[in-house]
Amino acid sequence: MLQIKASDIAKMPIGKRIQLVEDLWDSIIELPEPIELPDWHKEELEKRLEEYHKNPGKGSPWLEVKKRILK
Repeated sequence: MLQIKASDIAKMPIGKRIQLVEDLWDSIIELPEPIELPDWHKEELEKRLEEYHKNPGKGSPWLEVKKRILK
């Protein structure tokens, strides 16, 4: 396996670094592997989903939140 140091990557022109990131991302998409979530993540997701079902109108849609943040 080819090993590249972060310092070597930092010396690359920006275009080559962007291409490297794209190539890495493409390789991940081609051969996806399941990622195991920790139990506490699953519990938090379940808790939030339950809260949403109890009060579906309580939250704000992402576009509204984003708009508020960017103001």
